[in-house]
Amino acid sequence: MTQPRFGKPEDQATIPPELQELVQAIASLPDPHRTRLQGPLGRVVDNARRRRQILNLVQDALGELRLDMKYLLFDLDATRRERDEYRRKLEQSRENG
Repeated sequence: MTQPRFGKPEDQATIPPELQELVQAIASLPDPHRTRLQGPLGRVVDNARRRRQILNLVQDALGELRLDMKYLLFDLDATRRERDEYRRKLEQSRENG
């Protein structure tokens, strides 16, 4: 019985447990059945791994976007405070001048 390319321990962390169970079940089949199913199973595992990678990239991008938004809101708040301070000083100088 040959070991499928997606049966490596480092690969098992990137595919869902249900798919790991399917990989093990197919690996225990007799050779003709296993051979016939390994191609489609490999594509399913590759797609699951690719979806996981895409999801991780999207989550990272969202995290960066959230951080950028916090910086922008902080900057906007500081700009508003500065504007209000300048207005107050301008109004005081008009009253005194």
